[in-house]
Amino acid sequence: MKISINAPSYKRPNRVKTLDYIPFCKIWVDEGEAEEYKKNYPKANIIACPKGVQGNLCRIRNYILKSEFDAGMDVVLIIDDDLSKLERFEGRDGYGYEKRAIETDEIIPFLEKYSTMAQDLGAKFWGLNCNADSMAYRHYTPFSMAAYIGGPFQCFLRGNRCWYDENLPLKEDYDMTLQQLNLERVVLRLNAYHYYCDQSNIAGGCAAVRNREKEAQQFNELQKKWGGAIVKRDKSNKGKTEKLKAWDDYNPIIKIPIKGV
Repeated sequence: MKISINAPSYKRPNRVKTLDYIPFCKIWVDEGEAEEYKKNYPKANIIACPKGVQGNLCRIRNYILKSEFDAGMDVVLIIDDDLSKLERFEGRDGYGYEKRAIETDEIIPFLEKYSTMAQDLGAKFWGLNCNADSMAYRHYTPFSMAAYIGGPFQCFLRGNRCWYDENLPLKEDYDMTLQQLNLERVVLRLNAYHYYCDQSNIAGGCAAVRNREKEAQQFNELQKKWGGAIVKRDKSNKGKTEKLKAWDDYNPIIKIPIKGV
């Protein structure tokens, strides 16, 4: 099985955390920034994209998918450039769970194992739990087949028929999940596994274009595309701090009309 691990990076030439964890990850950058990336990461596989590809997350992700599948890859993983760790929950003696890190040398066998599982289920797309809190780990449901898969870790298999919507660069992961379920009727999400990344605290990347108005526009576009019965606004204040209660939450709740977990 030919496996490719990739991370698009934009305006972060000295802040690619993923290379500390996965040094063999391919880093896809704008051609105008390539030399600076190579200077800071001389041992990394820095790939310069033609001018105009970077600057829109969906466009660069589509470029990666096409390039890697055209090169003969069977599995194409796209991760964020600030992904620093993968972990899984494991039962311990007595009550509760402990977290075990997935070491760098375990990543390729891990990808091969679960890509095979996804293939056996008929899925062309799989990912991990987006929440590292053990309260979010449904131990009685080790994997889901109709659930949201976050953008920091999205894995595609050969035969994938879905492409990122370039009009939704800030809601691309919700849209991709819905596209895959609409077309293939199944995805694979591993609920025991989760990732860590620093999406909110590093300049560059989507942070270069993200603001409150843009988030609102992107939410409205996603809802318009899929309908209000599927894409819903999170209006709950349960468990939120006073600061979060005062903030409009534009991360949607998606209600997928497919039976299953």
